[in-house]
Amino acid sequence: MKLGTALTENATKALLLGSGELGKEIAIALQRYGVEVIAVDRYQGAPAQHVAHRSYAIDMTDAEAVKQLIIAEKPDYIIPEIEALSTEALKEVESEGLATVVPNARAIALTMNREGIRTLAAEQVGVPTSSYAFAESFAELKDAAAHTGYPCFIKPTMSSSGKGQSMVESADQLEEAWAYAKSGGRTDTGKVIVEGKVDFDFEITLLTVRAMNGQGEVVTHFCEPIGHRQEQGDYRESWQPQAMSVEAGRAAKEIANKITDAIGGLGLFGVELFVKGDSVWFSEVSPRPHDTGMVTMITQRQSEFDLHVRAILGLPVSSRLSNPGASAVILGGVDGRGVVYQGLDQALAIPETEIRLFAKPEAFVKRRMGVALAADEDISKAREKAVKAAGLVTVKVNLME
Repeated sequence: MKLGTALTENATKALLLGSGELGKEIAIALQRYGVEVIAVDRYQGAPAQHVAHRSYAIDMTDAEAVKQLIIAEKPDYIIPEIEALSTEALKEVESEGLATVVPNARAIALTMNREGIRTLAAEQVGVPTSSYAFAESFAELKDAAAHTGYPCFIKPTMSSSGKGQSMVESADQLEEAWAYAKSGGRTDTGKVIVEGKVDFDFEITLLTVRAMNGQGEVVTHFCEPIGHRQEQGDYRESWQPQAMSVEAGRAAKEIANKITDAIGGLGLFGVELFVKGDSVWFSEVSPRPHDTGMVTMITQRQSEFDLHVRAILGLPVSSRLSNPGASAVILGGVDGRGVVYQGLDQALAIPETEIRLFAKPEAFVKRRMGVALAADEDISKAREKAVKAAGLVTVKVNLME
């Protein structure tokens, strides 16, 4: 394989659709191999745009805008970071051979919509999932909830990070959940998914990498399982490795392998799974680095971002764990612009910790503004250190304070 040099006529170019904190680390990983990076987001000043060679702010759900930018930039690779994209534009670009969509246009279409990926998992691949039903009206929602039973989860078919998601314990909560699902998702598709609650011990993210070997064959690699804690569907802590039985580990890899084989393409996938004892159920999959996988920046020699980039470029990968560790989110805590951070010196005084600030131009109370990382042979101690470090970093928006 060959790689060109950024900002020359023979450059290898990658265009990021979505330029948040995950995209920023992807951009950095790409630039280590001299790839020219173009960062696109809905607003100017997104994290990955700070480190890209060029950046644009467009409506990424606008098929014409997306395609025209791709035609103008002529990237070799298109790397989506978010779900809210024009899949039609990506399908056209792929079919016309204008660029390689990572992992492929079909994968983006499937995984941005819960209906597509759930149907693939349960009905085509045949892996275990929670009970589920879809609803296009409030009347259908009541029937679907009665089918899955209570408690259940009501989710938009297109959303991320818990947006628009509610847990419903009785029929009198359905109307509020319906309204939230319709308004809280990235796009109102007119349909919601109702999922039965799985009785599980814990959730994991199994980072799964499809990469080429020396013989030109696609080989699947697995990172050690990542445990995580969520609040209202949004990640707050993660740790690696998550202890689980040998049988559950085998089942998790089998499910992840079947799902990613069915999706195809090259790159890293974040496969979310429920685990109870030796039993494992499929939950969701992202065809890109996962927010819970940010812990790999301190636990693995090749982080999830390195693995994604190396797999895309056809380079060898290693998913080996270097040491146990944990991550904890630094939340905005306030609303406003002109963000200033305090307490970094105290946080970094904790042994074997790191801080990553995302440099988002605006803070919101529940917005992820950074992440604390901690290493320790004892996972519980690593979690304690990460949470403590995250808590020591405070976000201010009033420059006079």
